[in-house]
Amino acid sequence: MSKDNDTSKLWGGRFKEATDAFVQRFTASVGFDHRMATEDIAGSLAHARMLKAVGVLNADELKEIESGLTQVQKEITDGSFQWSTELEDVHMNIEARLTELIGASGKKLHTGRSRNDQVATDIRLHLRAAIDGIAGELTRLQRGTIELAAANTETIMPGFTHLQTAQPIVFGHHLLAWNEMLERDYGRLMDCRARLNQSPLGAAALAGTTYPIDRASTAAALGFDKPTENSLDSVSDRDFAIEFCAFAAILMTHLSRMSEELVLWTSSQFNFIALPDRFCTGSSIMPQKKNPDVPELVRGKVGRVNGDLISLLTLMKSQPLAYNKDNQEDKEPLFDAIDTVFDSLRAFADMVPAIKPKKETMREAARGGFSTATDLADYLVGKGLPFRDAHKVVGKAVAHGVDCSLDLSEMSLATLQGFCSEISEDVFDVLTLEGSVAARNHLGGTAPQQVAAAAQRATARLAARHSTH
Repeated sequence: MSKDNDTSKLWGGRFKEATDAFVQRFTASVGFDHRMATEDIAGSLAHARMLKAVGVLNADELKEIESGLTQVQKEITDGSFQWSTELEDVHMNIEARLTELIGASGKKLHTGRSRNDQVATDIRLHLRAAIDGIAGELTRLQRGTIELAAANTETIMPGFTHLQTAQPIVFGHHLLAWNEMLERDYGRLMDCRARLNQSPLGAAALAGTTYPIDRASTAAALGFDKPTENSLDSVSDRDFAIEFCAFAAILMTHLSRMSEELVLWTSSQFNFIALPDRFCTGSSIMPQKKNPDVPELVRGKVGRVNGDLISLLTLMKSQPLAYNKDNQEDKEPLFDAIDTVFDSLRAFADMVPAIKPKKETMREAARGGFSTATDLADYLVGKGLPFRDAHKVVGKAVAHGVDCSLDLSEMSLATLQGFCSEISEDVFDVLTLEGSVAARNHLGGTAPQQVAAAAQRATARLAARHSTH
């Protein structure tokens, strides 16, 4: 292996030999952790101002550090900053450039902290900002879903179990089932944000520091609720990253289930909905094709997010306290989960409100499969039959319908009475699709007025969410 002759690293005082060039590349993280540069600078500014307040830095030194970090941020923003693998990570790159710009004052910035608490702070800040962005896209998707549901409280479609026609429902009811999944996802995301919003800055390497730091002030300056309680845990905890990836895996599972339904519904076999062309692609050989690529791709991306979660769980499973180099591997799966979730939500938030239901096709599909069979059984129970007897009667009627290619609603009264003499003319009120959905008129049911009320409640929840953030 070749050797790097530079032994002047910021931590290199006790080393007599330069880092091997391959090892230097192998252990460097700047290729991916540079995305935390803004958070790193924010943490450094809060730390420097606290050091001035407790008398470790003087006013001139703080002014130089603030000016230098502002210049570094400008260079990073405009793309002129030179990232160096030799400097290992985002922290050392920024500190080295700061020292180059302002001299000795830059070397004082790291007083009372370690890269251990520095990176723990940066990653929490970065994830917190990402959560806020993801929460916005999740809310946007929910709003579009609820609005589409509210516009389709009377659009009848088949409800399925085992992917077989079960009972008629309205399209808005199905969409609000999606929203319930997303509402739970939002709750998990906010729980994760609340738990991560504690500042590890000041824990230093693992045991704290001998300098008279004020951890409460840096926590407040960075928007944390409070400082973390234990210095060992502060630098080694990655529960918040695991928890986020668990949220991400569940959310992506929900989006994958929705995607599967969209793929089915856009197929020529179902033909329940149309997606705008901008969310689809064609075939290079079959000119008639319109492929639902966006939901298909989102359905596929759940695998990588599940992998991100397993990566973090495996990473942390055997680590002793406190910090270990293993934790450098926490960022890539976390960043991947962040990006995948945000992009998937953005795609869905744009696409779902643009769904066009094919109402007549949906209604015709609901007419097949004897979807009102349960309604007939319930009708017979109302006439005094025990449910199991009613179930048997309807089963025989369905068997007859299969043989004769007739739906229950298409059979004559005389035919139906042949299965049970208790049946009278009013049976046709419950065998219609409209009668079936209207009969489920209770909280959580598919009756149009219940679906409209549920959409209103869901809208109110979003409004309350907005007012509290």
